[in-house]
Amino acid sequence: MTGTRPRESAVDRIRERVEEKAARRAAARAATAAPPSGDPDRPPAGAPSPAELPGISARTPAQIPWAGWKQIVKRSWAEHNADNMPIIAGGVAFFAFLAIFPALIASISIYGLVASPETVAEQVQGFSDQLPDEAARLITDQLTSITENSGGALTFGLIASIAAALWSASGGVGNLVTAVNLAYDEVEARGFVKRKLISLGLTLGAILFVLVALTLVAVVPAVLEELPLGIVGTVLAEIARWLLLLAVFAGELGVVYRVAPDRDAPQFRWVSLGSLVVTLVWAAVSVGFSIYVNNFGSYDKTYGAIAGVIVLMLWLYLTCYLVLLGAEINAETEHQTAVDTTEGDPTPMGTRGAVKADTLPEKAEPEKGDGDPTRKNAAG
Repeated sequence: MTGTRPRESAVDRIRERVEEKAARRAAARAATAAPPSGDPDRPPAGAPSPAELPGISARTPAQIPWAGWKQIVKRSWAEHNADNMPIIAGGVAFFAFLAIFPALIASISIYGLVASPETVAEQVQGFSDQLPDEAARLITDQLTSITENSGGALTFGLIASIAAALWSASGGVGNLVTAVNLAYDEVEARGFVKRKLISLGLTLGAILFVLVALTLVAVVPAVLEELPLGIVGTVLAEIARWLLLLAVFAGELGVVYRVAPDRDAPQFRWVSLGSLVVTLVWAAVSVGFSIYVNNFGSYDKTYGAIAGVIVLMLWLYLTCYLVLLGAEINAETEHQTAVDTTEGDPTPMGTRGAVKADTLPEKAEPEKGDGDPTRKNAAG
């Protein structure tokens, strides 16, 4: 058609974004070598006013007013849809399903060095009872097989088995890293070795969470029964252990949001909010989903022998969906302020090595249709 030009291919857009990232990092290095005069946290020329973008001078998320949070929530939802996160969450959940059993093999193998297979199997049973019945049976059957074939000595074969399990599990975590990059509008430019080391590190963190969760859910109750705490003390201890479990989960999420994107690391305060929101919503959704599946769902009648697989996949999908939505919330929270949100000495916008920290939103609130992925891609 006359007057039209061919759209850029995805490869061209990725190449441009990699070049832009290299230019930003070069500018950041130059700024570090010769710090500019003036206040680096001052909004750039032509920036929106505080009335147009409430919180533009906020140094912490707590300083963003309610009007600013309404803009953040609207943009987060629009970006979540424009980035195709509901579909991407399905892909991440699939790879998480493939990774969950290697991760559990590594966890139980490490735990088995200090506990007998019988003890591990008993505690795993208590842990899996918190999941929907079909998913609990699937995980219990698999872990019973693992514990029956695990040894208590640190042999070369066990080390090789743990290493192989970690490598397999890190593949699923690597897909989560890619998805979080998309939420932050970053393009991956790190080398294979660095990406794999980050994935392995996050995998070890996830295994640590599993071991802590196993202790809090399956071990601590037995200890509490032996302590003379009384009714009030027991209730408080039960509340404390569940709050501690949620706090550990939120901390794990904060680490993911901080190290997964290929950008200069944000200050922890700028990733803690999304972690907290996701943790609370995830806990409520998980409980609701478990109640629904156990009392109202008919997955066993519909799917038969693979009902456990379906239920576990759905739960993983809900978890991944919420994790990626939390990443969008964190990203748009950073986007709301002109203050430097990255670690280190403050630098002006354009030299911070992070898209969300280097720019302000083109529109404080998305207009109707901004959540359409086709429209977003056509805009570049």
